[in-house]
Amino acid sequence: MDRCPMERLDELEAQSIFILREAFARLNKIALLWSLGKDSNVMIWLARKAFFGRVPFPAMHVDTGKKFPEMYAFRDRYAKEWGLDFIAEECPPIDAIDPSLPPAARSAARKTEGLKLALAKHGFDGVIAGIRRDEEPTRAKERVFSPRGAEGIWDVRDQPPEFWNHFNASPPPGAHLRIHPILHWTEADIWAYTRRESIPIIPLYLSKNGQRYRSLGDMDITSPVASDASSIDEIIAELDSTKVPERSGRAMDHESEDAFERLRTAGYL
Repeated sequence: MDRCPMERLDELEAQSIFILREAFARLNKIALLWSLGKDSNVMIWLARKAFFGRVPFPAMHVDTGKKFPEMYAFRDRYAKEWGLDFIAEECPPIDAIDPSLPPAARSAARKTEGLKLALAKHGFDGVIAGIRRDEEPTRAKERVFSPRGAEGIWDVRDQPPEFWNHFNASPPPGAHLRIHPILHWTEADIWAYTRRESIPIIPLYLSKNGQRYRSLGDMDITSPVASDASSIDEIIAELDSTKVPERSGRAMDHESEDAFERLRTAGYL
């Protein structure tokens, strides 16, 4: 007999809470990367549950300055309402970024460099990120506790094994770990959990004039997709039938074939 959706959500929640508690217990200084989208909002919700209502580490937004106004309004409201120890760190200008990258990937790479600066400034040895394996093929190669080199480099060919919830939580000197509590979730799981828990969402995810955003990034490199889904119930129903990729509105995903992998290898979120 198939498990009901409620049982699946309970299992996902329990696993994510376990990962968050492991990271907090085993690393010296961590932060949660808050990109303001649906995934990182679920991640903050899970962290609040894991630590009985109060997130015991900073929530950090590595800010390009190009998010949608609705995203900044959401951030400012819920950083206060959720009682977060909130940090905003600016990204370097586009002129400081590798000019050999395609335009959208180069713009997105500002976040990579901004994160490197933030890590050096605050001395974090671990950062919690809300990526999922089903989002993009490169992310399917990730580990839950993913080591990064001193320059934030990700060696996709040298990833530690993770059997029976045994995680390598000892980064080499000068390196850090990326912790991925929702790596095992799907887009449909995120929306089902958001509905169950009544987690606030940014209105851009809901259809307006036949369009909505599946994935939120910077205004200049993110586009809406055709959709009539104007509620979470309708989004979940739409996901059962759509063949449109979740990141189809992200410009960098349509550039050169290796652009995203180059970004991820260099430390992109």
